[in-house]
Amino acid sequence: MPSSVAMTSPPGKPRAGLFGHIFGTLELIKFSHSVFALPFALSAMLVAAHGVPDIWTLLWILWCLVSARTAAMAFNRWADWEYDVFNPRTKRRSELGTRGSTMALCVIALAAFLFGSAQLNFLCLVLCPVACVIILGYSLTKRFTAYSHAFLGLALAAAPMGAWAATTGSLTSPLPWLLAAAVWCWVFGFDLIYATMDVDFDRQVRLHSYPAKHGVAAALRLARMLHLLTWLILLAFGSLAGLGMPYYVAMGLIFLALIVEHILCRSSDLARINLAFFQMNALVGLILVIGVGSSLLWDFFHNPNYDVIFSGAWSSK
Repeated sequence: MPSSVAMTSPPGKPRAGLFGHIFGTLELIKFSHSVFALPFALSAMLVAAHGVPDIWTLLWILWCLVSARTAAMAFNRWADWEYDVFNPRTKRRSELGTRGSTMALCVIALAAFLFGSAQLNFLCLVLCPVACVIILGYSLTKRFTAYSHAFLGLALAAAPMGAWAATTGSLTSPLPWLLAAAVWCWVFGFDLIYATMDVDFDRQVRLHSYPAKHGVAAALRLARMLHLLTWLILLAFGSLAGLGMPYYVAMGLIFLALIVEHILCRSSDLARINLAFFQMNALVGLILVIGVGSSLLWDFFHNPNYDVIFSGAWSSK
């Protein structure tokens, strides 16, 4: 990185105390952002199981989701440490932990992910190394491609695929692939919005991003196209899965949320862009999983022959 950048913003110090380190580390890896992948994984699980699977499958799916995402974000912080401490937007991260602690957390989380995958089924165990390469590899892509946002989309798209594989032991159905495609487009789009906040810094330190290469206006246009495609794929997913009226009500609400997101991101105000990035996208995921769950309940109560299983959540393996 250019020495002019390296000399302007000295890193801070990590928080003191046990609880300070714990909460600082959770903030460092943006643990709250787990809400992005979780609803799509749960939606895949609900459709795959025609309801809720047994309690152990559900718990191990949650275990794997949290551990995989923790590993990915810890590795991302480790890989980008030298950039983050000098980026005006991210330099506070150095006050929340140390580079060594992020790598230690990454190793622990990867071990937890491998253990959880082994508890699910053979397919999940076999695919675990592939998932690890995808979720860790994203963090290095800004060094060589302006399409790092697409790689992030690929990493999060693994969540519904993994949940489906965990529930059914198979990936032969087109449904998880459709849901993964929707996640890919959705994440690709919202990461383009997020990246507009770092355009000047990325250009200064020669990091690659789509907004840095093509400009903010072009990035926002592409994000709009990707989010429209997300919505269309979700419609196709609902149709192919045979989901009912509540799902399509949810699709209407998601469409409105995406419109609001793109209205907000037109501003150069960082607070508004953060609102577009976090709250609106968290809302999209929440609406989706509620729509899927409500649709299954709707079909259960309106069609006595519809095979929906909710009591299975409390049975043992």
